Amino acid sequence: MKKYLDDIHLKPRGLVHVDGCSCGKCGNSGSVDPRLSAMMPDDPDIADGKSDPRLSLDYDPLFSSVLGSGVSRRDLLKMAGIAALGGLGGMMSSASAFAQAKKAAAQKFTKPFDPVVKIGYIPITDAATLLVAHEMGFFKKEGIDSEPPTLIRGWSPLVEAFSAQRFNLTHLLIPVPIYMRYNNKFPVKITAWNHTNGSGIIVSKKSNIKEPKDLGGKQFAVPYWYSIHNIISQKIMRDAGLTPVIRPQDAKLAPNEVNLLVLNPPDMPPALAAGQIDGYCVAEPFNALGELKAGGEMLRFTGDVWKGHPCCVVVMHEDDAMDPARAAWAQGIHNAIVKAQLHLGANRKAMAQMLSKDGKKYLPFPQEVVERALMFYEPADYAQPAAIKNVDWEQSRINFQGWPFPSATKQVVTEMKTTLVGGEIDFVKKLTPDFVAKDLVQYTYIKKALDDNPKWKWDLSVPQKGNPFERQEVIKL
Repeated sequence: MKKYLDDIHLKPRGLVHVDGCSCGKCGNSGSVDPRLSAMMPDDPDIADGKSDPRLSLDYDPLFSSVLGSGVSRRDLLKMAGIAALGGLGGMMSSASAFAQAKKAAAQKFTKPFDPVVKIGYIPITDAATLLVAHEMGFFKKEGIDSEPPTLIRGWSPLVEAFSAQRFNLTHLLIPVPIYMRYNNKFPVKITAWNHTNGSGIIVSKKSNIKEPKDLGGKQFAVPYWYSIHNIISQKIMRDAGLTPVIRPQDAKLAPNEVNLLVLNPPDMPPALAAGQIDGYCVAEPFNALGELKAGGEMLRFTGDVWKGHPCCVVVMHEDDAMDPARAAWAQGIHNAIVKAQLHLGANRKAMAQMLSKDGKKYLPFPQEVVERALMFYEPADYAQPAAIKNVDWEQSRINFQGWPFPSATKQVVTEMKTTLVGGEIDFVKKLTPDFVAKDLVQYTYIKKALDDNPKWKWDLSVPQKGNPFERQEVIKL
């Protein structure tokens, strides 16, 4: 295991190095399986999948105490082997990687049913439900064993490990399983929501950005092309008269253009502090960290733009979610998930301590950062910039409820059709929102778990009148 920033090195000209680099100048062993190295861009999480010599993340001691250890993409590929690419296909952006991985996708990768819950997660509060379900014994109370969750550094390695069936329960950004199922034909099912809201747009105080139009001519990072962060950020930009583009960081930008790039969440605060980006949209607690440690301020909470929006969803392999022989096991998992969500909502301060590095160390952040991410949401504290405009919505910085509203899935599919990405998008143009909402999501287990725990209806991301399982999506820029 390495610290997050310990495995980022610089060539003399400033090119980013990653785990497994074999340049001979940074001390890495270069032991990546040669069958895989030809399929991987130098760093698939940078911009359009190509190494960008204009983005160099210097090691900054400021973050060494708050960015902990995790498993990198290349580490996972070394562990998971070539089978990790079976369901991946075009998740890697370069044309050659896409072609080779699509060929590999023809090879089936299956494993016998294992009732032990194996969780992979990104170190964000979006994962809190699954972490609490394990740590507080909610799985165990359902008669289900669970291994200690595995922390993963970025979205690409988490998707790859799930595809390789290293994990049978995880959280993914809601557009990702849409991509996996309908572009890569990977048998994934959404079975619940992990949370609602829980993200924001952080901008550098040095960049003097006080409203969205000030993002013109700036560099802006999102955690993944297929993310709610990319969708909402671009809606805000276009509403302000700006045009999102994807170009090299040294390319000249028009005053109304915003250059987008992809960074792993742990790389965002250091990049902001170093002045290499002007803003980012990401899940907590990297917004709280940006505020407290990286000279950033909140421009807008995403939950104040799209009321109670989905972000990370619970996903399972289709066999686990649909096989009648596994129904009791799957139901127990969702019973535990709902109980964990209710526990989180009622015990935010205690759970912030437990999740933090001052507690059980699930998240590599001190308690003050995690507590801010779970609890700090007062309009008076976010008056300038006006990060909270829809005070009457009475949302929280992050909410925890599990019902996967079909209306929201439909909205995501609709938004994906017009959102700029540095990867494949043609597949989504052929999809209808109604079809995806019915085909992608397994509603049975989470519905029964919620029926058995009616306190979930108190969450203000749930309609307080009428049928709590139905709502109209509210987006107000």
